Amino acid sequence: MLKKLGVAALSTGIIFSGVSTTAASADENSQLNNSGENGEKAENIIYMIPDGFNADYATNYRHYKGEPAVWDNHLQGMYTTYSADSNITDSAAAGTAMSTGVKTNNGVIGLDPEGNPQQTILEASQNKDMSTGLVATSTITHATPAAFGAHVDDRNNETEIARQLIDNEIDVLLGGGKNNFLPESEGGKQEETNLLQQAEEQGYQLIENRNQLLEADIDLENENLLGLFADDAMSPELHRDTEEEPSLAEMTQTAIDTLNNDEDGFFLMVEGSQIDWAGHDNDAAWAMTDVGAFEEAVQEAIDFAEKDGNTLVVVGGDHETGGMTAGANGSGTANPELLHSVTATGENIAAELNEDRSNAKEVVGNYTDMELSEEEVQTIQEAEDPKMAINAVISAKANVGWTSTNHTGVDIPVYAYGPGADQFSGSLDNTDLPKIIADAAEIELGGEISQNHPEEAYTVKPGDTLFEIGLKYNYLWTTLQEINQFPNPHLIYPGDEVYFK
Repeated sequence: MLKKLGVAALSTGIIFSGVSTTAASADENSQLNNSGENGEKAENIIYMIPDGFNADYATNYRHYKGEPAVWDNHLQGMYTTYSADSNITDSAAAGTAMSTGVKTNNGVIGLDPEGNPQQTILEASQNKDMSTGLVATSTITHATPAAFGAHVDDRNNETEIARQLIDNEIDVLLGGGKNNFLPESEGGKQEETNLLQQAEEQGYQLIENRNQLLEADIDLENENLLGLFADDAMSPELHRDTEEEPSLAEMTQTAIDTLNNDEDGFFLMVEGSQIDWAGHDNDAAWAMTDVGAFEEAVQEAIDFAEKDGNTLVVVGGDHETGGMTAGANGSGTANPELLHSVTATGENIAAELNEDRSNAKEVVGNYTDMELSEEEVQTIQEAEDPKMAINAVISAKANVGWTSTNHTGVDIPVYAYGPGADQFSGSLDNTDLPKIIADAAEIELGGEISQNHPEEAYTVKPGDTLFEIGLKYNYLWTTLQEINQFPNPHLIYPGDEVYFK
């Protein structure tokens, strides 16, 4: 089934639709596919990234849950995460390494340290006629999903990332960040462009709530799916309105069901975005509940892979956040199971404090079954940041330790199931992951990509410079000068048109 050729901001492949599946039972396929010794090619790829997660999160979550997690039986190896300019990576550089196989500087999306665009595993999949999808609980334009479908020198340029995601015609986009697609005149962050209108013109079906997601029925031959369930990021799992916002597992299931209609296979990246944010806040309860939401999504992927028999599922965090430990403060035990009584993030609990924080004990008691000592109450009352103080008290009671409010540089475990899973064993680097995935699926990664920008020329506005226009569209101003044959790049005027190759 031939699908229309997309605008494709940075990819040039014609996309075909439809996926053939092989019926097989979990018992017949589990051992064979997880060993990777069957020599079969992976027809589908589900790449799952729990942002900020490492072995200590896994250990605490196992105690929190009271039994092994779905990924525990699929541990393969470990990998390093350093970026091109730091021993501690950020999500942009890590996402770029995990999507392109190339190290870059912190803050950079889809470019090498010299600013050259690098083909992502998603774009390489498109060139192989596979359908593609991105799912996240952050804005869909945040660093990790962006690293698979965009190329910008600053991760914070989410309006440009949004444009590239739509222009690249990724088949399924599910997450938050509606404001990054709307013009300022409608309360959004785009200067003028209404990307939701553009998306509809390109054949996207737009959905905005859980019921619409569950009812979505997409014919990939004629339409794509764009689900934006919040103006900014989606809610933490602790606060998710289950009537309005879908779970990560539900988004994952819908993405799989939709993409599985493509007979040429699919590539899907799913991010558990807010595990990282919990780590930055040293919020143990938020961390465990969002790991739990991510595990449910992984279970959907594994269940599909077991039935399909030709799907490779890869699970690995982009870095660790917060320096979490299983055990803290000299205690001889770890008790993360106590976190089940916590029903709000530390930030939301702190928002209930009165001006002098005299209600600290009562407020914490409203959201946990933990009894605070007078010393703990005083700590919250006197803290410069009450949110962090509340999180510290709750974490201490569960004996969950923290050493940082930033990322750390420790190695990360990788879990894999399906054809090629055994190739992830041993000591790896994050740049190895997309290369192994590409090999398992017989995808050619590392090809050239063309910078095709909107068909319309850019109309110069008052105060614009060629340098700023080039920065916005990832062109050197000297290149734009040459393309447009401007005799003097300093003399461009409002109303002039700047063309791109």
